[in-house]
Amino acid sequence: MERSASTASSKTAGSRSWLSVRTKETLAGYLFAAPMLLGLTVFILIPMISLFFVSLTKWNFIQGLSGVEMVGLDNFRHLFQDTTFFVSLLNNLKLLIAVPVTLFVSLIVAIVVDELVYFKSFFKVIYFMPYISSVVAVAIVFQILFHPSQGPVNHFLMSLGIENPPKWLADTSYALPSIMLISVWTSIGFNMIVYLAGLQSIPKDLYEAAEIDGASKLRQFRSITVPMLSPTTFFLLITGVIYSFKTFDLIAVLTQGGPAKSTNVMVYEIYDQAFINLKMGYAAAESVFLFAVILLITILQFWGQKKWVNY
Repeated sequence: MERSASTASSKTAGSRSWLSVRTKETLAGYLFAAPMLLGLTVFILIPMISLFFVSLTKWNFIQGLSGVEMVGLDNFRHLFQDTTFFVSLLNNLKLLIAVPVTLFVSLIVAIVVDELVYFKSFFKVIYFMPYISSVVAVAIVFQILFHPSQGPVNHFLMSLGIENPPKWLADTSYALPSIMLISVWTSIGFNMIVYLAGLQSIPKDLYEAAEIDGASKLRQFRSITVPMLSPTTFFLLITGVIYSFKTFDLIAVLTQGGPAKSTNVMVYEIYDQAFINLKMGYAAAESVFLFAVILLITILQFWGQKKWVNY
């Protein structure tokens, strides 16, 4: 009886000590995660919740909280009648053309660097430099390059015999394509690095077996490289689409939405309404609409990826 009692007491003590250790580990985990959770709550969750509240108000933030006036869904009713906002939405949809172009060019560059180029690390750095460079500095450089009369690009075109070259950023027909060109140039480096990692993860046995079967390089690209890189392509497609809807800095430095609203995108329109026209409630409604558009496109992409992404 004494032995059984001592055994039971030792088991109880062991379970208590185990629970205390587990509790300590849990508390330690929460303490380590607390800074990130605090930052997530303060800088993301609370602003997102307040955004939906502000979208239901008419508020000039200069007046402070005393100037908040509840208007319900009036901002959204006005939003769907605002032609300027839908022009910015159309411009954003046009910007999406740059995403597949960037993916295709980045994949080709990644394959060339991976297979045909020596000093791979050097070229990785060279192509990655535009991505990590200051967007303002990049914008100013292209502003000089695309200058209508003194820019090197138009001087080169005139030397080829083109008497009236495009005015680029000052032309309503060429301003948005110019922004797309700059966006493609700055994004190639990041996409190339990701594609290089994907290429190096493809088993070499697949290519060796294809060569034995007599498959050409083009057939290997179509039947091996593209399917095996589909998860990487899907990741870059998602991030590229979201990035295109967040385009702001290039527009703010180069065109300020002009000329004639031809480069006015949704984020710049939100900025203009909030901090130029001081319509914070209406800008919040536009932000909610932008959030819904990005969410819808992302859901459609996740639904469609089941048909072409091979895991």
